[in-house]
Amino acid sequence: MQTNFTLAQLADPDTQESEKILRSCVHCGFCTATCPTYVLLGDELDSPRGRIYLIKDMLENGRPASERVTKHIDRCLSCLSCMSTCPSGVHYMHLVDHARKHIHATYRRPFADRWLRRLLIWLLPHPARFRLALAGAALAKPLAGLVPAGFLQARARAMLALAPKSILAPSPVDRPQVFPAEGPRRYRMALMTGCAQQVLAPEINEATIRLLTRHGVEVVVARGMGCCGALAHHMGDEVPALAAAKRNLVAWTRELEAGGLDAVVINASGCGTTVKDYGFMLRSDPEWADRAARVAGLAKDVSEVMSEIGLQPPLPGRGGLVLAYHAACSLQHGQQVKDPPKALLRQAGFSLREVAEGHLCCGSAGTYNLMQPQIAGRLRDRKIANIEATGAHAVATGNIGCMTQIAAGTALPVLHSVAFLDWATGGPLPKGLAAAA
Repeated sequence: MQTNFTLAQLADPDTQESEKILRSCVHCGFCTATCPTYVLLGDELDSPRGRIYLIKDMLENGRPASERVTKHIDRCLSCLSCMSTCPSGVHYMHLVDHARKHIHATYRRPFADRWLRRLLIWLLPHPARFRLALAGAALAKPLAGLVPAGFLQARARAMLALAPKSILAPSPVDRPQVFPAEGPRRYRMALMTGCAQQVLAPEINEATIRLLTRHGVEVVVARGMGCCGALAHHMGDEVPALAAAKRNLVAWTRELEAGGLDAVVINASGCGTTVKDYGFMLRSDPEWADRAARVAGLAKDVSEVMSEIGLQPPLPGRGGLVLAYHAACSLQHGQQVKDPPKALLRQAGFSLREVAEGHLCCGSAGTYNLMQPQIAGRLRDRKIANIEATGAHAVATGNIGCMTQIAAGTALPVLHSVAFLDWATGGPLPKGLAAAA
């Protein structure tokens, strides 16, 4: 694609990078076939190719973002299926992130939209605040039908629908500490405990720690580590996003220098995609660039770690279930981690059923199911229909957002892959799996 940026525009590192990305696009349109919003809506502007044209025009002409551009960029899930499909290697993720940053800086959203975005950035990355909000949502659930009509009606209903009926107590494993390896220590790794995940499903971190320590890993929960910054980053608000990244870099660098780290283990694939991108996000900051690149190089999804370590044989009587494996977009497209989770589940004794249209997003996409509930709901229903058609006993996936989204529409148990791996190699039977097992 031909571009016409000025030298002054190209002095900006983000514009310089976006110009390279735009020039790599050859207009082939392969991306349209695998874009969830284009598949649903059939609008070229709701495809990666269409959004690329909108972004190019906006950035080249130095225009503030318009309502039209903002609408179509907001509809993008950032599922990155287009990046898996693109034969030209267009790095759409960095381009759309730049567009969102530009929108945040130049477009004044309606008041209710601004308020909701600020609320989510203030709330979700902080477990104590989020837990308190969920407690209120649980009380408000029966009143969902009384939510007044208006801009927030669909979004308010979506928030109440996704809120769990009961709130679990904080898990003791999420506090800063060190979990010794069982037997000889083979590795030392830091675990990212996340933010929303430790509120919605604290059992994921518990299962991850049991699984890792059982396989000879000393697990460190670093002091000062918290949210990865993805939520604010994908809303274009770089100030809180980079602040979160730097807090994590300080925490993990401290552990790296004190006792060494073989990896930073992440069990929420949405967070993993962001942490692996820290080096790019901070590439222009001389104070942080080296640390960011170093930590990003250590970041690994838990399935990557377990594939390298090697899974113990399953215990007799464990496994044997038929699972539908839902490939989280942030894992299969964002990180290009496709085979390790499925191979591990099979090694653990489970029978896997492939889900039709596995490349399409379930509609969770961070806060997408709250900000775009109608589109997200259609994607969820389509995903669940494909999952239930497999005849599986339960669903395995690698991201808390997908778990929450899919579980809201099916009676099948929806669990993180580590829960199945932990149970198969000696851990307790996961909650909700008793009937299936």
